[in-house]
Amino acid sequence: PLGFNTCRASEKLLQASGITVVPADLSEVIFAAQKIDNNDPELVAQMEKVCNYASVPEAYKEKLTIQAKFGLAVERWVEANQVDAVAIQCWDSLEQNYGCAACVTMSMLSDKGIPAACETDIAGAVSMLALTLASQNAPALADWNNNFAEERNKCVCTHCGNFPRGFVGNNDLKLGPLGVLGRTLGKINTFGAVYAKVSEGDFTYFRISTDDTKGCIKAYLGEGKMTNDPYGMDGCIVVTEVPELQKLMKYICKNGFEHHVAMVRGEVADIIQEAIESYIGWNLYVHE
Repeated sequence: PLGFNTCRASEKLLQASGITVVPADLSEVIFAAQKIDNNDPELVAQMEKVCNYASVPEAYKEKLTIQAKFGLAVERWVEANQVDAVAIQCWDSLEQNYGCAACVTMSMLSDKGIPAACETDIAGAVSMLALTLASQNAPALADWNNNFAEERNKCVCTHCGNFPRGFVGNNDLKLGPLGVLGRTLGKINTFGAVYAKVSEGDFTYFRISTDDTKGCIKAYLGEGKMTNDPYGMDGCIVVTEVPELQKLMKYICKNGFEHHVAMVRGEVADIIQEAIESYIGWNLYVHE
């Protein structure tokens, strides 16, 4: 079976709201990356940007060139197509057929105001863009992943390694291989994941989903706290605290929302709510 079916989105429903999807086959991006010369000045600059953005372990210095070529190819495509947000097929064709992860590319794009979603999650990218416009801060996309011990209002939200520097806060970024895929495809083929633990602060979460059965776009929205609770995992980690979290989880599950959620620092739920209810007309649940 195909992976990540739950991340599919209806281009027709998005178009009806004024959102145009510009598709690109992953093979086109890989081929464009492979054509970049090692001495290309833009590539040299891209490698410097990556090294200044996050620390690169000595063991993966040689892989930096391959990852930077991919990042440069994506950035050139974004500029050529005047794209506001992207959703990248990051799992797992890129690692198997090209030899690196897309995470730091997505992290750097989101950090400069072009939200980048994982797993070709187009609706997730739109959710991230809405939060960026409302807050003027860098957004992240994460899984509502697992419980935090017995504390029912806390959830560990994680992703492989896509969080932007502006979202992480005071903690430093470092690069490494993907955790899960690194164990199956080999660490050297999955280099490019950001390792980061998010520092505490207020945050807003938001998710849209296209509902083909009902012919509408639905969404949920709310605010919470990011905590400093320690948690030992690879990749990007944020321990969240949301009032009445179990009520929210039941709503998400019963209404067929995906496992991904967009997040941003700051409290901007009122801005999103006003925009949707006054101008866009999507079906919105605001979690209190």
